Amino acid sequence: MKTISGFIGRHMALFVLAVAALALLAPRTCLWIRTDWINVLLMIVMFGMGLTMKAGDFAVVFSRPRDVVVGCAAQFLVMPLLAYGLGKVFGLNAELMTGVILVGTCPGGTSSNVITYLAKGDTALSVGMTSVSTLLAPLLTPALTYLYLRASVDVDVQAMFVSIVQVVLLPIALGVLINRFFGKYTEKAKDALPSVSVAAICMIVAAVVSRNNEKIMSTGAVVFAVVVLHNLLGYLCGFLVGVLFKMDVPRKKAVSVEIGMQNSGLAVSLAGSAFPNLAAATVPGAVFSVWHNISGAILAGIFRRYRPAGSEPHGE
Repeated sequence: MKTISGFIGRHMALFVLAVAALALLAPRTCLWIRTDWINVLLMIVMFGMGLTMKAGDFAVVFSRPRDVVVGCAAQFLVMPLLAYGLGKVFGLNAELMTGVILVGTCPGGTSSNVITYLAKGDTALSVGMTSVSTLLAPLLTPALTYLYLRASVDVDVQAMFVSIVQVVLLPIALGVLINRFFGKYTEKAKDALPSVSVAAICMIVAAVVSRNNEKIMSTGAVVFAVVVLHNLLGYLCGFLVGVLFKMDVPRKKAVSVEIGMQNSGLAVSLAGSAFPNLAAATVPGAVFSVWHNISGAILAGIFRRYRPAGSEPHGE
């Protein structure tokens, strides 16, 4: 099991790419995966992550809030600015510009926690950043969207709070508790966790792509280029923030992934509810949902191998 799971974890990008291609070219083969399964799949992955963590991991986050503050500040500064700049450079129309800005002003997504975990990054820091950025989003997402678009957006504070608690905090807390009291049993299950994580991400990608394949196919190369650059430049800026603030390698990985990966599902939802007359505004979020899981899988594979001499990989 350890050998098989290790192989799957190392080649995650290939599995995600294959599933995305299948869902895009033959969407009916993946329609059996319902979109309302996505949160459940993420909860399963978060629970598995919790099994690999200890309460002390979170104590470290609260003992060094500087990292969380720096990471969240960079996320809400970098991603909206990149979105606006790329939209202007590529001359996007009002509908697509709105969608790209919404992706940039949204908080980090829970997928970033999974990718950080697979990348051997500081998972506790990633979870902390996701939680804080999500709790700040009801204030910052509308404010930043108005700043860049001069339009108002309503964010459901209660729904976002319930979502972060259900999908991230509770499953991880349960996993940590079980690991604390039944550690000798959970140790045996850890070998299978990479396989479970990859399977869950593949199913999420399949669900999103199969239901948005027409929109994705019709947007053209320009939107895809903007989405790819937005995501990759986010990774790069996040890593440079880690370098600037002299973070260790696991924390650099966490900040890089957290800034580059956004809650694009929320962006799609906001585009549909806040801008109902701009049909194409949902497209950038849908494309980003697919792409950042693919790029995240590739980045996780690269980061897993990024171990400078003398450093101890996080989680090992």
